[in-house]
Amino acid sequence: MAAISDNQVVTITYDLSVTDENQEKVLVESADADAPMVFIYGHSGLPEEFERQLAGKNAGDAFRFSLTPEQAYGEYDEQALVEIPKDVFMIDGKLDDDMLQVGNFLPMADNEGNHMQAKVIDIGDAAVQMDFNHPLAGMVMHFDGQVTDVRPATADELAHGHVHGEGGHQH
Repeated sequence: MAAISDNQVVTITYDLSVTDENQEKVLVESADADAPMVFIYGHSGLPEEFERQLAGKNAGDAFRFSLTPEQAYGEYDEQALVEIPKDVFMIDGKLDDDMLQVGNFLPMADNEGNHMQAKVIDIGDAAVQMDFNHPLAGMVMHFDGQVTDVRPATADELAHGHVHGEGGHQH
């Protein structure tokens, strides 16, 4: 039986809770047996501490751990709130009102072509306030779950940088 280590495909189920302003745990995400999280250990893009907490575990092992903002997505950064001219959101001279709604996450790109997500915070007459913080920035995250499968990644999966087949990317 393979233990979680570099280049292993890991399948987990979990509940993710965050600590709210009243210091209460609030469930924000679940990955169950019908829709588990599947990733290549060491190539996931997940916080390093998240992966470190799973290292050495085997299929069937339970896990429970918390990550501070410093161990995960950092503190909330007020500098990541950006005013963007409204005309940037025009398509063929028209504003897409369905897309541009407070609370929506929109795919964006910077001047170097780096892709990111931003949340619409406010829509003004001339500009849109966007929040480029990770949605979990500034939050303590609590994971409670189980490792359901561990297997070696295939050469194709390693070359492509993602899992293929069940729970992964389909080509």
